[in-house]
Amino acid sequence: MNLLSIQSHVAYGHVGNSAAVFPLQRIGVEVWPVHTVQFSNHTGYGAWRGYVFEADLIREVMQGIAERGVLATCDGVLAGYLGSADIGAAIVDAVAMVKRANPAARFCLDPVIGDVGRGVFVRPGVPEFLTERAVPAADVVTPNQFELEHLSGRSTATLADVLAAVDDIHGRGPRAVLVTSLHTAETPEDAIDILASDPSGRFRLRTPKLPLAVNGAGDAIAALFFAHYLRTGSAADALSLAASSIFGVLARTLRAGAQEILLVEAQEEFVSPSRVFAAERI
Repeated sequence: MNLLSIQSHVAYGHVGNSAAVFPLQRIGVEVWPVHTVQFSNHTGYGAWRGYVFEADLIREVMQGIAERGVLATCDGVLAGYLGSADIGAAIVDAVAMVKRANPAARFCLDPVIGDVGRGVFVRPGVPEFLTERAVPAADVVTPNQFELEHLSGRSTATLADVLAAVDDIHGRGPRAVLVTSLHTAETPEDAIDILASDPSGRFRLRTPKLPLAVNGAGDAIAALFFAHYLRTGSAADALSLAASSIFGVLARTLRAGAQEILLVEAQEEFVSPSRVFAAERI
């Protein structure tokens, strides 16, 4: 499987491509990473150095890949954090380029907007671009709960609310939706839910809530869910495989007392999770 991953990149830590590429490679996916930013570290530190790349650079790199004559072998495009709406437009153009070469290719959008507690942390214009252009172009969308509310314009206090918001996203085009970091009135205080939905059904997976706050887990689970979904065609199986792997990595990170997610040290979790969680149909 070949996946084009157009995301941010940091030198220290693991977010964006720095969180997605290695897990995908570890499960046997050939990844073509295209970076939208080059930062020293993720912005959660409050200070960083580096640059947001221009949209023309993304187009230039894509043209170079196209000239190698390999786009027909690309099975999917994965996109995450957008440094600007212009970069988003370049990514949508890249998806169209890939799909012209391979109509069977799929587009997975991780619509990074913000999170509970931090609010919106992307540049002005990005949330609007995601809502109006990127989501309708996507086949798979992987928001967290905060982003699901932002994209749908709905509250997600209860499971019924979440399902209504997911239906709203489906109604805009995406075939599959994965909602991460989900906590509703039905979720126990010591647990966290993840929900996946596609035409085969709606599925919920519940894991213990770990006392841990690290960046990059959402980027990694989006990448793994997309790859497993393309391979298996099953939202339930993709949810189980991706969530079990990330839980194992986070548990290892917690035991080590690390500030950054331990992708390399816990890499066996991607291939053979130490604890497997099953998704339940809801």
